[in-house]
Amino acid sequence: MAKIKFTFEDKNIEDKVVENVEKGYSILEITEDHDIHLNHNCGGVCACSTCHIYVTKGEDSIEEISDKEEDFIDRATDPRIESRLACQCIILEDDAELEVTIPDQSIIIGHEH
Repeated sequence: MAKIKFTFEDKNIEDKVVENVEKGYSILEITEDHDIHLNHNCGGVCACSTCHIYVTKGEDSIEEISDKEEDFIDRATDPRIESRLACQCIILEDDAELEVTIPDQSIIIGHEH
């Protein structure tokens, strides 16, 4: 089973490690299932940039970025080379080990999710 370590730009939130993740699920779905706050104003259909994350380790274990996703990442706050949309990051390998940083969610409109 895969393992994901979540860190947060908001240093008031402690790191969280989620183990026993099944392949086929998105990082957004995993945050929802494990009570990790991550905005997703469009409901996870790649129609906004609010579930923007940084994948700092394990990017080869998730779906490749699409042109549509790249277009929305360009609209995110502080996009970087490791930027992805959590709704599009489908885990492809059972033994994946990922590290994900969640940007500060308080600056996003509708952050009360």
